[in-house]
Amino acid sequence: MARLSQELIDQVRQSVDIADVISQDVQLQRQGKNLVGHCPFHEDNTPSFSVSEQKQFFYCFSCHRSGSVFDFLMELHHLSFPQAVEQVAKLGSVALPTDFQAGAEPKTEQAPDSQQGRLIKLHETTMRLYHHILMNTPAGEPARRYLQKRGLTQELIDQFNLGYAPKEEVLKAVLEKEGHDYQLLRRSGLFTEDRSGSLHDRFHDRVMFPLKDGQGRPVAFSGRLLQKDTDAPKYLNSPETPIFNKRRLIFNFDLARKAARENGKLLLFEGYMDVISAYGAGVHNGIASMGTSLTDEQLAMIVKTTNQLNICYDGDAPGQNAIERALKLIEASAVANQLKIRVVQLPTGQDPDEYIQQNGGAKFRDYLKSTEETPTAFRLRYLRQGLNLSNQAELLSYLNAAIGVIAKVGDPVARDLYVQELAREFQVNPQNLQQQLTIQLQKQPAAQPGTAPPASQWPDNPPAAPKRPFNGSFTRPAYGQKRRAQAQPPQAVTLTAAEQQSLALDQTERAERLLLTAVLHDYGTRAQLKAMPDFAFVHDQYQELYQQALNYFTEHDEYDLASFLDYVDDPALKATLTQLDGLNAAAVPPAAIDDCLRIIMQKTPLTKKIAQAKLALQEAKARSDHELITQLTIELIQLYSQQQRLKTEETS
Repeated sequence: MARLSQELIDQVRQSVDIADVISQDVQLQRQGKNLVGHCPFHEDNTPSFSVSEQKQFFYCFSCHRSGSVFDFLMELHHLSFPQAVEQVAKLGSVALPTDFQAGAEPKTEQAPDSQQGRLIKLHETTMRLYHHILMNTPAGEPARRYLQKRGLTQELIDQFNLGYAPKEEVLKAVLEKEGHDYQLLRRSGLFTEDRSGSLHDRFHDRVMFPLKDGQGRPVAFSGRLLQKDTDAPKYLNSPETPIFNKRRLIFNFDLARKAARENGKLLLFEGYMDVISAYGAGVHNGIASMGTSLTDEQLAMIVKTTNQLNICYDGDAPGQNAIERALKLIEASAVANQLKIRVVQLPTGQDPDEYIQQNGGAKFRDYLKSTEETPTAFRLRYLRQGLNLSNQAELLSYLNAAIGVIAKVGDPVARDLYVQELAREFQVNPQNLQQQLTIQLQKQPAAQPGTAPPASQWPDNPPAAPKRPFNGSFTRPAYGQKRRAQAQPPQAVTLTAAEQQSLALDQTERAERLLLTAVLHDYGTRAQLKAMPDFAFVHDQYQELYQQALNYFTEHDEYDLASFLDYVDDPALKATLTQLDGLNAAAVPPAAIDDCLRIIMQKTPLTKKIAQAKLALQEAKARSDHELITQLTIELIQLYSQQQRLKTEETS
């Protein structure tokens, strides 16, 4: 079995963004320069799990687990290090040596030489071919005009790799010329097969939308027919294949989930063109399902990414019906209690594409923010479809139905607001409506203990975002002193979590942490310590990290935290290393290094004496030398007392 070089391991790690990998299992939200979420390794009521995109590592402030992308996969999925490297290599499309075997755990293979890998490569070739035909051939001219008429720029067409499948048979010949075998072409879903076994291009005269998996790799296509006078379906999708399951794929999910980390929500549109037009207008968190309804599998993917989904469908009657179907489906799903739903209803007769072309991207973004409504508010409007509310009988019927909808809202304050709005709009006595609501509530079955309300019953205000950690300082004027004008607020001293933690340590350990941080980041400090053969850190964990750092720098010219985390095996040392990263090594002057050395070396002789006395005591016990045992025990007590006095002096 081939052993992977450190250079190749570094290449594999750098081929992915750790946030993309972790977000497949943990819902992450932006908080400052990092991403935060609930730790998957323990019960975490408040988000204590932090991911640094800049430095490519994770750290939990509660359980102190930390590490690189490999460590995360090893810990969560119980993989060996080679297995984790292999999995990341597949995600990052990095080829490993053919004789490398990470292990025989059951998993779906998508390596380049597997069937799945070859099918993905085949789809990549097909995507490039269709895109070339669209952009560079006379046959693609009608499709180019169609896309330009829809407001798509060259940049958008390139971003989504749109293409054109011509009327002629072209794909089969190109793929056969590249060496793809007949059976692989049959399984690809890109061809139909006649009775004689001959293959024919599945897509003809269609604008082609590549359908990509979560890593942005094409696994299928959807073709939009250009001709109108035909009985063929307007949209034609690839059939399901070994790499494509329409229940598990969401259009634009690979790009949208990154944007969702920034703004905390996903936007569900009806079609691909809506998503692409919205993307061009600066709305990058838009997605579309593979059919008219969301599946449980797609909802599970969404919940791992965000806790809010906004449904943005067309403003006509079919669009409203589609919203109602989507709401019912979500409320009946297993993730109903984990997902907050909001509805954005576009003006009647307009889809997102049309709204953007008429009003521009800025107004579209403002509209999406300003017109969010709860499922209840939407349903109170939806119930009015086809009713003449100036007719008393129809109005009474509507009010009864509306009260039934309001009764399903879990928040009593929200229920009261809806009742007040109804009473005000239709000029009826709110007490009568409230009485009717009470009757409806009494008819409802009692909620089971420990269950959360479905999405439609969530209150209007969204859950609070994870709070920023306390920065270690309060600012308020002293008693009797006037508060300054708001234009000139007092400046609070902000400490990082690592700096706060360091302050809680004794003087020696603070010196060790600062010195070790300088060792990792500064060549001069490393050279200075290497020239001191008798130097040693007082605490074992810092001495061990120091030794591993010296070994690390024999293979690396520069320090990289994610790389060093892979170099260190001990989870406790990984946690210590991650904590050190918060200290500002760049701000350590040479004089401070000398102070750290002085403090540590004052303690080193005492530490060595204790270690020598403990070793001698063990040997004396082994020889049953009772006189020496008594002597060494007294000596150890005196040494420990001396050590304790020094600690007391440092903290006083």
